[in-house]
Amino acid sequence: MPLPEAYISLRTVWRVVLFNMCSIIGYLGNSRAAPVLVEALKKMEYRGYDSVGIATSKAGRILTRKGVGKVAEVNSLLHLDELSGEIGIGHTRWATHGAVTSSNAHPHSSCKADIGVVHNGVIENYHELKEELSKDGHIFKSDTDSEVIAHLLEHYMSRNNNDIKDAMIKTSNQLKGSFAFVAIFNNSTLCGSRFDEPLIVGIGKDKKEFFVSSDVLGFLMHTDQAVFLDNRDIILLEGNELSIFDFDGKEVSRPITQVAWELADSEKGKYAYYTLKEIHEQVRTVFKSMEQKPTSIETFCNILKSAKDIYVTGSGTSYHTALLAKNILSKYLRIRTEAIMSSEFQYSTESLDENSVVIAISQSGETADVLKSVQAARKKRAKVLSIVNVTTSSLARLSDCFLEVKCGPEIGVAATKSFTSQLAVLYFITDSISGNLTGITTNSAELSSAIQQTLELEPIVVEIAKDTKNARDIYIVGRSIHFPICLEAALKIKELAYIHAEGIAAGELKHGPLALIDKNSVVIILNPNDSTYIDTVSNAHVIKSRGAKLIGISDKGKDDDKLYDHFIKIPSVSEQLLPLIEIIPLQMLAYYLALSNNIDPDYPRNLAKSVTVN
Repeated sequence: MPLPEAYISLRTVWRVVLFNMCSIIGYLGNSRAAPVLVEALKKMEYRGYDSVGIATSKAGRILTRKGVGKVAEVNSLLHLDELSGEIGIGHTRWATHGAVTSSNAHPHSSCKADIGVVHNGVIENYHELKEELSKDGHIFKSDTDSEVIAHLLEHYMSRNNNDIKDAMIKTSNQLKGSFAFVAIFNNSTLCGSRFDEPLIVGIGKDKKEFFVSSDVLGFLMHTDQAVFLDNRDIILLEGNELSIFDFDGKEVSRPITQVAWELADSEKGKYAYYTLKEIHEQVRTVFKSMEQKPTSIETFCNILKSAKDIYVTGSGTSYHTALLAKNILSKYLRIRTEAIMSSEFQYSTESLDENSVVIAISQSGETADVLKSVQAARKKRAKVLSIVNVTTSSLARLSDCFLEVKCGPEIGVAATKSFTSQLAVLYFITDSISGNLTGITTNSAELSSAIQQTLELEPIVVEIAKDTKNARDIYIVGRSIHFPICLEAALKIKELAYIHAEGIAAGELKHGPLALIDKNSVVIILNPNDSTYIDTVSNAHVIKSRGAKLIGISDKGKDDDKLYDHFIKIPSVSEQLLPLIEIIPLQMLAYYLALSNNIDPDYPRNLAKSVTVN
């Protein structure tokens, strides 16, 4: 069967509707694979959680069980962890191609059921491949793009005397789009391939136990020794032997890295949910983020100082960090700085040149839109800096220099501690260049105390959440450096509580948004005692006159109590550091609104931790 070389790109179609993040895990070792796979999938469930499945190989047969629901639910029903065999693969899905059904859950099998595949990413030319494979007699059982990989492997295996390496190379070269997949064969061979999606090999006891995962959390409870695969890498595991080669079949060598994250950071501990744990960790992570290598911060700052102009880009929460970066860097470094959403960056590159610097911000370092922004900047010969939480990520590798957020693994899908850590890195960069003008380094004790005091406001936030849980619309209003916090708070409320929320620049109320305000509205006012205070108080009075319920967040004092229906008095810190404080009660509010409406705050519907596809 001559498979098509040309393909019709589906990128335009999927750009609007498609987001993807699934967890994949493979295991080969001396232990029974199924329990290892199930525990790994529980650790990575934040990457996708609408269906789950595993497959193991035993005595020349591949055994597969899969179903709809979270890992614990499906395991309780189908007893995934009771499958036999010492080699296997597993997957949790976040649905993209095809509905949430058992047949669409991974793993997917070949016609003869002697190959099983789990996949993360999007196969853009799967329609063409599926049509050709179907003509050749292959029967498909799902609506997913991923199933085509299993049949494609089977197709090449049948034509090359069951040469697995050759089948992996030819299959990987046929696939268009982004993918990381792990395949299991009935002869107890485990393989993986990577292109624009993360794939990591964990090396266990005496190099006789191997894990292949989309996330180090998939094997961190077993080993901290990892090999981070590069784009176009293929791995083959037979017995105790690991071989790595590229899409051309050439053998390559990748270093073994010791993973720095502590396992305890990925446990909930005394907290009911990861999200609350991570909110409380900010009293530590904000300061951990400023522990940068002197050589890295020096290089980073030197590149910034030489810039003619600076462009800061990110997606979602990281874009809100970019907006604050625009304010901070423009004010203190006196260099023209623009913030651009990563999904819009490709349309805004006309003014970039070799004198420009792009700062890309990402928690995972694998967000597709951010990586495309970096690639676009590279084409314009701009320097690329990044602020990232995963130092082995694609973004870190693509950058001229990167700084590490150092907040540890963030399991809750909604970003919390990674946001404040990104901000702290930005303040630290600015102080390193400008001489402590923001005060984050010189006032660290004051800031630490303020964060702790803010976390102790939790009981007040709980009561406010109970009173506002039935709100249909929540508006968050602020000015200047507080406006990005309004946007971030609105995002958290939408993500966690499923309530429509909107961040509004206070000065723009009279230009349209005021038409939405009535007695059914809940409005949160960010009004600390800084240069924006008087103007924002005026806005609050206007909103109050329309009958809205007002929630005030300020360090001003008791007099503000009379204006607001609820008042959260935050500790006083220097004006420029206020965003680090005022976001915390808003994160807690989103969390407790979710609980008040019986929503799991760790796993918001329709969302996953990282968006690795356009």
